Amino acid sequence: MPTIAVAVTDGLPFFEVAIPCHIFGTDRPETPKGWYDLRVCAIGTDGDAAARSWFRTRTPYGAKELIAADTVLVPASADVRGDPPPELVDALRAAHRRGARLVSLCSGAFTLAATGLLDGRTATTHWMYAPLLAERFPAVRVDPAVLYVDHGDIVTGAGSTASIDVCLHLVREDYGSEAAGTLARQLVAPAHRPGGQAQYIDTPLPERRDDSLAPLLHWAVERLDRPLTVTDLARQAHTSPRTFARRFLAATGTTPMRWLQTQRIGRARELLEGGDLPVDRVARLCGLGTAANLRRHFTKAMGVPPQDYRRAFRARR
Repeated sequence: MPTIAVAVTDGLPFFEVAIPCHIFGTDRPETPKGWYDLRVCAIGTDGDAAARSWFRTRTPYGAKELIAADTVLVPASADVRGDPPPELVDALRAAHRRGARLVSLCSGAFTLAATGLLDGRTATTHWMYAPLLAERFPAVRVDPAVLYVDHGDIVTGAGSTASIDVCLHLVREDYGSEAAGTLARQLVAPAHRPGGQAQYIDTPLPERRDDSLAPLLHWAVERLDRPLTVTDLARQAHTSPRTFARRFLAATGTTPMRWLQTQRIGRARELLEGGDLPVDRVARLCGLGTAANLRRHFTKAMGVPPQDYRRAFRARR
């Protein structure tokens, strides 16, 4: 049973604390056996941390349990312009040295950056704080457009509700796409959001959100094995390809073909994780045609070829 520690200190926004507690700390009938052992760890507060407003966290766990955890989550920073508690910085460094995976949610990236562990790496945070993170920690390559960045040992997430995306990503890495998809449905959340944080950065919003694409997206996901084009999608949406592409970008933050590619890679992951189908068969079922085409696109997206991904996933299980 993997252990997850959530670091809490005085002044934390409680939203980013509540999300991992709900996702990792609730044992549901549909979750896999050996679900996470969640431990909320108060650092520098003698077990009683006061969040903003009226919320308080009382816990018997502290730095010792945080350092021993398999994964350590750092919620949003209490003060992005100040220094985090030295006890927390030391505990995070010690946890990383012993092999823990460190994960920041929202402005928690400022706390991870203070450890020096983000130097020379790409990281993200809430788009509103990205310029300040880059200014305060110039050795960190800040990408404000993505929902999260995963280096394996360190994961940084974007703002607020992107914490749900990060937590689902961790479940996907630890238990596979099926478990993450089941949990996402229970949370009434997308298992993997297309696009990134760029779609939320201060830009004029339409007067009414366009939700009419949902049936089309469902239709397309059921036909990933077919050679779908923008014209096919536009015809199904009863509009011209140009108008459809514009509406799609406004609604999802990405283009139709990039969205399709993301769905196909996701389908390939599910097939690789869940069975022993040959790579060429996986390629046909997810709409990438040939084994060579699947290897090229899968390796670009995931960093490893399909067969290596399957072996690594089974080794983790």
